[in-house]
Amino acid sequence: MRRKRFAVVALLLGFAAAAETARADDAAWSALRAGGHVALMRHADAPGGVGDPPGFRVDDCATQRNLSAKGRADAKRIGARLKSEGIAVDQILASPWCRCMDTATLLELGPVEAAPTFGNVVVLRDRTEALTAGARAVIGKWTGRGNLLVVTHGANILALTTISPASGEIVVVRSGSAAGIEPVGRLLLD
Repeated sequence: MRRKRFAVVALLLGFAAAAETARADDAAWSALRAGGHVALMRHADAPGGVGDPPGFRVDDCATQRNLSAKGRADAKRIGARLKSEGIAVDQILASPWCRCMDTATLLELGPVEAAPTFGNVVVLRDRTEALTAGARAVIGKWTGRGNLLVVTHGANILALTTISPASGEIVVVRSGSAAGIEPVGRLLLD
């Protein structure tokens, strides 16, 4: 009897989690369709753990963790989905790390601008506070009719929102909020 009760509770919790995810997805899509929001995207799949190999250089992709074939395909698919949903992207910023610049470029949503304030806070841990403050300022000043898309690292998004996104996941936040960065919803586009 106890196992049966546990199975029923687990099933109900699963349904509740699925419903919560669907609401977060709906809220994120609605916000992006309305425009004026910021989409924080973690770069697509780049195997090899966290950070970069010793001796990496930001200006040399051969020394960094880079996108896998899956990551490249995922980035193209995510960009196609955003286009098919009619999402207006006015500006694209990316961490200068190759995996972020490549993800942003492969989305094929427009020109990509390197934004050092979205640089990897794991690798630049001695500058985390300054980078995060700079990122908050960029997000807070966004007033475009369309959306600002920022491709960065999971640790950066975590520092900004307390959400730890999966590779390729998008966390949609409100811009211009005096109260700080307010997440609206999340999109994991497989």
